[in-house]
Amino acid sequence: MTSPALTEDFQHLRGCEASFAKAEFSERQKRARAALLAAGQEAIIVSGPETIYWLTGRQTAGYFAFQALILPADGEPALLVRQLELFGTVANTWLDDIVAYQDGENPVDALLAVLKARNIRKPAMELGGWFLSPRVAIEIAERLGVGELPDGSHILPPLRMLKSTAELDAIRAAARYAQAGIVAGIDACTVGTDENAIAAAMLSAATQAGSEAMAMEPLVSSGPRSSLPHMTWRRRTLSAGDPVFLELAGSHARYHAALMRTIWLGTPPVEAQRMMDCSLRALDAALASIRPGVPCSVPHNAAQTVIDEAGYTAAFRKRIGYSMGVAFAPDWGEGAILSLFSDVSRPIEASMVFHLPATLRSYGHWTVGASETVIVTDHGAEPLSNLPRTLIIRR
Repeated sequence: MTSPALTEDFQHLRGCEASFAKAEFSERQKRARAALLAAGQEAIIVSGPETIYWLTGRQTAGYFAFQALILPADGEPALLVRQLELFGTVANTWLDDIVAYQDGENPVDALLAVLKARNIRKPAMELGGWFLSPRVAIEIAERLGVGELPDGSHILPPLRMLKSTAELDAIRAAARYAQAGIVAGIDACTVGTDENAIAAAMLSAATQAGSEAMAMEPLVSSGPRSSLPHMTWRRRTLSAGDPVFLELAGSHARYHAALMRTIWLGTPPVEAQRMMDCSLRALDAALASIRPGVPCSVPHNAAQTVIDEAGYTAAFRKRIGYSMGVAFAPDWGEGAILSLFSDVSRPIEASMVFHLPATLRSYGHWTVGASETVIVTDHGAEPLSNLPRTLIIRR
């Protein structure tokens, strides 16, 4: 177990790849410590890559290996990573205390050593993270001799919901990349091409515009398979009369913004156009109802009312939107921490960011709809794209 970030050999790397200034992360850690104190917790162990990144700037494609941030309510954080990830962690963060474990070692041993050195006896733990196995959580609790660790999964997400100026700037950049990708995808939709060519055009344009790796692949589907949620490209050749469904998120400093549009190769069926018109009215209703102080259920209910009145309830059985921000695979959104959905009473606040995909599906036939990523301002919702939302007809 080593903590070399304090040695002279590593100082020249410190923060050289950081996404934001040290002060940005210091402010986030300050808010997190205050939240821990308010929750009555002495410390929290964080394992989710999104929360670790939000607190420290630590990012890598190697988050499949165990990692843990120990944040005390009073004191500086310590980050435990795999030895291979050490140099990148020093470069991506401003941290003074980085501990590495070797391949073949049990990382829980290293984690317990850090807790002992800090005299942390019963920390809360982010048990809701996707990358913490129940087996590891049980081992940590058993070896600490505390029975069950307090679940701290609810403590930090409310802080991530509200974006700083630096975060909003990153999301605006991500939105530009997403729009470049969608525009290229639309241009690539012609009879005789295939879904792979469309996906390649989207990825190429978004990347050339500036996008980093996305937390989820673009969604590209055509013909009847476009009616199936979350489908990706599968070499299908486009024919006259096909619908094409495109959705993409751009990424800037791990912050994401998504965008979705629908294309039709030829004249769409009357029912498809009717469904498209309904989805756009629903999206407009949701966007118009977003403002500070309104519960998160209100935009969803506004959209759902439009859809129900048009008779398309069965074509829309989902939330109207979800939070956007820091994202790592497998999801480009923050929907696990906040949704625009019925019975979500959390008030909307300025500086929140949401993606609103208003889609209606005729299963086995088509999906139609459009989406916007929006920033909540003091007065309402600010869409981050300027693309027309209407059904795009390609002749």
